[in-house]
Amino acid sequence: MALGAIRANKLRSALTLLGIVVGVFSIIAVMTAMGVLRTSIEDGLAGLGANTFRIQKSDVAFNSTPQQRRMWRKRKNITLEEAEYVATHITLADAVGIESWVGGRIVYWRGEKTNPNISVGGENADGYLTNDVQIESGRNISDQEIADARDVVILGQTVVEKVFPPSVSPLGEQIRVDGSWYQVIGVFAPKGGALGQGHNNFIIIPITTFFQKYGKENRSVNILVRARSRDVFDECLEEARSVLRTARRVPPGDPDDFGYFSNDSLIAQFNSFTLYVRLGVLFISSIALLAAGIGIMNIMLVSVTERTREIGIRKAIGAQKKHILTQFVMEAIILCEIGGILGVVFGVLAGNVVSILLEWPAVMPWDWAAIGLGVCSLVGIVFGVYPAWKASTLDPIDALRYE
Repeated sequence: MALGAIRANKLRSALTLLGIVVGVFSIIAVMTAMGVLRTSIEDGLAGLGANTFRIQKSDVAFNSTPQQRRMWRKRKNITLEEAEYVATHITLADAVGIESWVGGRIVYWRGEKTNPNISVGGENADGYLTNDVQIESGRNISDQEIADARDVVILGQTVVEKVFPPSVSPLGEQIRVDGSWYQVIGVFAPKGGALGQGHNNFIIIPITTFFQKYGKENRSVNILVRARSRDVFDECLEEARSVLRTARRVPPGDPDDFGYFSNDSLIAQFNSFTLYVRLGVLFISSIALLAAGIGIMNIMLVSVTERTREIGIRKAIGAQKKHILTQFVMEAIILCEIGGILGVVFGVLAGNVVSILLEWPAVMPWDWAAIGLGVCSLVGIVFGVYPAWKASTLDPIDALRYE
């Protein structure tokens, strides 16, 4: 009966549906797009290995101020000697990576070359263990190669795909970067990225070789520490901070002159940063749903007026108040649910346009879809009860005489 009433007034029902569709669409589309963005960023932020934290010169904050950034830039660089002091004195870690980076380089192999966007990293032997990377073929840099500052390199997948044809194995080949030649000893497995940017456009050389080529002046190193287990993660972090403060001679009571973070802390910080954005979108979209609900109440009141004679006939042949009440409430709920389903479908499609254009993973926000449909039912009940109550309380004699 509810569907029949909707079909009988197609234009009016369509206009009413439009308000619901727009309200639900705005919520689902924005939340889907936020989900796509959050998933991509979280994947990119989770760049450290399990149970691993990173210590560096600057703090990491999504809402940092210019004054904070200027203060961080004024800090002393973390030197290789300080990093090695941490590596030799920490007791709760099973791997301590040391690294330093320079970007915007070009890799040459015979007549081929990459774009000028390759990062060159200098690492110790534990560097790849503390990053979320795996060696696909070849081997890691050895301690002897680090001690001798040999010209060896491990390539990221982007470099391999750009300069080497599929039929050629990079292992054993010679590449050139900034006028220096390196022998390829390994290739890293592919790794995802954040905001559509890959994490594969890099090469790794021994950290001693890196400082020979690019110098140690005005260059800070990063320390990556992998705790023995999750149970001792917090204690390992505190130990690393204490050891580095000792190495840098930070007076007791003074704040740390370095920053540190882990995957979990970065993701939690990002979610906290975007919380108010999501709440703001939800508030604005709720206003649209409220307006749609008022429109439904108006349409249902008109419907009750137009169908007064029908209501009188039903009550005359035995329909009770609860039957009339249920009929009109169900019409409002079904009208809202149809609009809700259309809003969810269009919202998910629109939200995932971002993922298609930027080649990010698509997202289906099941939680928000369920919330959207639940809200639609609530809107139908809240704004359909009064018209339904008004219809159920009509006097059948007066209703039958209504023209």
